[in-house]
Amino acid sequence: MSGRHTVIRSLHDLGLAAWFGGSLMGAVGLNGAARQEGATDAAKARIASAGWAKWMPVSAAAIGAHLCGGSGLLAVNAHRIAKQKGVASSSAAKTVVTAAALAATAYARVLGRKVELASSVDPHDLEEAAQHPFDADKAQRQLACVQWVVPALTGCLVVLNALQGEQQRPLEQLHGMWDHARSTVPLMH
Repeated sequence: MSGRHTVIRSLHDLGLAAWFGGSLMGAVGLNGAARQEGATDAAKARIASAGWAKWMPVSAAAIGAHLCGGSGLLAVNAHRIAKQKGVASSSAAKTVVTAAALAATAYARVLGRKVELASSVDPHDLEEAAQHPFDADKAQRQLACVQWVVPALTGCLVVLNALQGEQQRPLEQLHGMWDHARSTVPLMH
């Protein structure tokens, strides 16, 4: 990476840290507290839904920052992706895992909204739930699983980020570019 890119790296890393940390804290802390403090299943769902709804704007900002920083890092590292062996594959893996984490996050929100509607006492929510019937127990079971998928996938992104940090060491860059050159010029084998 030529030059310093502190802002885009910070957006990428801080966004990922908040996405991972917030999803893990929600799955462990918020859901655990809701299970402990809610007197009924509906009360537990309302407590958890209220907490997740408060976190959602921060989570969206974190994901946006991560994606913005990640796009910037792809742009400034395009030469390394093209010329350093291993960087393209780690970047591709990171892109696939990011897409999966985004999909899991979106699906968790859809399921969370269903659980929120099913446990609400607000007449507007009850009317919306009646217009779009769904199995609330099934949504709750699926949500309980998906809420663990998000920190698992974002944790994988943290590991891939560490790998890419190692790939940026000067000696790694030299070896990676040499290996790439050797593989493109048959006489250098």
